[in-house]
Amino acid sequence: MSFQNLGLSEEVVHGVQSMGYIDPTPIQLRAFPIILGGKDLIGASQTGTGKTAAFALPLLTQLKHHGALRVLILEPTRELAAQVETAFRDYSRFSDIRTTVIYGGVGYGQQLTDLKRGMDVLVATPGRLLDHIEQGNVKLDTIQHLVLDEADRMLDMGFMPDVRRIIELISRERQTLLFSATMPPEIARLTEWALRTPEKIEIGARRSPAETVTHALYPVAAVQKYDLLVELLKKTNFDSVLIFVRTKHAADRIASQLKSSQHSVAVLHSNRSQTERQEALDGFRNGKYEVMVATDIASRGIDVAGISHVINYDVPQHPEDYVHRIGRTGRAQSDGDAFTLMTAEEGPDVAAIERFIGQEIPRVKIENFTYVYSLALDDKKKHVVGKAGNIRGGRAGKGYSFGVRRR
Repeated sequence: MSFQNLGLSEEVVHGVQSMGYIDPTPIQLRAFPIILGGKDLIGASQTGTGKTAAFALPLLTQLKHHGALRVLILEPTRELAAQVETAFRDYSRFSDIRTTVIYGGVGYGQQLTDLKRGMDVLVATPGRLLDHIEQGNVKLDTIQHLVLDEADRMLDMGFMPDVRRIIELISRERQTLLFSATMPPEIARLTEWALRTPEKIEIGARRSPAETVTHALYPVAAVQKYDLLVELLKKTNFDSVLIFVRTKHAADRIASQLKSSQHSVAVLHSNRSQTERQEALDGFRNGKYEVMVATDIASRGIDVAGISHVINYDVPQHPEDYVHRIGRTGRAQSDGDAFTLMTAEEGPDVAAIERFIGQEIPRVKIENFTYVYSLALDDKKKHVVGKAGNIRGGRAGKGYSFGVRRR
């Protein structure tokens, strides 16, 4: 079923299709009619399942045109808030609807300017939103739709008292959508208090990567991280490579370095204009670019087929993000490789990922690469030393390649 047949506005359909989405995901198919029907919703969900579009597209359809502030979305972290704001802007770019994001850790200047301009959708972290409310910079009396995203993470981070204070400022005559990967007792009590006869759906939460993806960790000293990346690319016969980094600055820097090494490279992050992002995606899809360097904006729902390799230049700080990133390869029963460069400082993040996915990821050292000593190389897990194409191993008796695989 295509997006045109699901009750979404023409502008919203145009926006989502121009982002490269072809078919709606299962969660979107289930959520659209509930949200468009004005009902409250509880979604048991992880990020990376198409969840943001599942609530963004029907909410934007209901807004129709620019007006008063009508949608409030609460997120636990500035990173998630920024990603959701970017998604809303992308989906609504063929309309006059305005979206603004506010979060802590930055100055108030630009946020004040954005708030004074007026917006239809506000994405916010709870603490900074309360700061603006107390200063009289924003009022919530016109809110018609409230989204509580990643509710269990907000609980873990101690935000629940702030969340309750915010909800009390919003009219009871609202639509409330709550998404949470788990449902601890406090979240269950919140749903009873904040939602009205909600519909419940379970979004395909996935803790394990696809069986068609081969994993490998490459321990390295921080000063040699880029050199190891270049060596991996040199020894890998790849079709296309998606490289994930943590920051926009790092994405630009690494892309520039790879271009100087004669790689054809695209860059994707939230500071790129929509025209630049679309050109990067189109070029990566059609083979103009063999490498794309991206922040996590590209791990969540971008539909690019045929990616043979994903490389985590930086270890993701949240275990579920690892699953989302490497889910860009090994799709539709195709084989894929996921390489992760690991410094000593990133060891705890790697351990959290292994606990999350329920398996140990093999450590690999590249043959004939001169390593600088690092504590990462002293990892107690067994290291495999190999060259392209002949490192073999097994998971539950199944043989598969741990290292740099030839295609």
